[in-house]
Amino acid sequence: MNSQPIVNQLQHSGYALLQSAQLGEMLDIPLIDLDALRSTWSRLPQDTYLRDGGHYRFRRHSCFVQDIREDYLHQAPHRAHWQPTDYNALHGGMQRWFEPIEPEVSSARAWQALIRGLGLLFAQAAHVDRWYIEAHQFRIDTAAGIGRPTPEGAHRDGVDYVAVILIDRHRVRGGETRVFEAKGIAGVRFTMTEAWTALLLDDANVIHETTPILPLDEEQGVRDTLVLTYRKNGFQAPAG
Repeated sequence: MNSQPIVNQLQHSGYALLQSAQLGEMLDIPLIDLDALRSTWSRLPQDTYLRDGGHYRFRRHSCFVQDIREDYLHQAPHRAHWQPTDYNALHGGMQRWFEPIEPEVSSARAWQALIRGLGLLFAQAAHVDRWYIEAHQFRIDTAAGIGRPTPEGAHRDGVDYVAVILIDRHRVRGGETRVFEAKGIAGVRFTMTEAWTALLLDDANVIHETTPILPLDEEQGVRDTLVLTYRKNGFQAPAG
């Protein structure tokens, strides 16, 4: 699949939404290989850093470095996730140590092909030699009646590009994704429902958020996502 139209849309609109078949075809990854990873979202530890007092988020986090010229990806030593308060007023300014992504996931061929393929796509738009990538596995549940995919509200991540990929959506309502111009009023909103639907974002030019999820009925619901961030100037870290 020719990726240039996606690159053009990213450069023109600041975002691109890929359906699962498009993602698989563009990156030459069989969806069945990606599906083999989905069960690992049920093993995510609870996020203990939520400042709103919630217990609805579970996550793992690992970092990778991608050399574009050599088309090489390696996992970086485990590190804290850190953002400045300029980008995350709720959780910025503190080092958050999450459990790393399980080796069976990070070493899987489909996982590495996904991260590398998106890095090569973003490099077409940004013309960089190296990406510093953070990968976040998220589960949001409705055990307490409501779950917040983006408790910090509409935001940017302080990186160059972001990929938000839906893994599963089960017995929930809500969870509408919204993307707006960072310096304007134009925007779009939609609800991602199909596994491996991918939202690609030019983080400098758009802000994004996802509305809270609620249970569809008395059964607990979940929304699972994979968030990948790509930054050219190293990992975000406190000054000094």
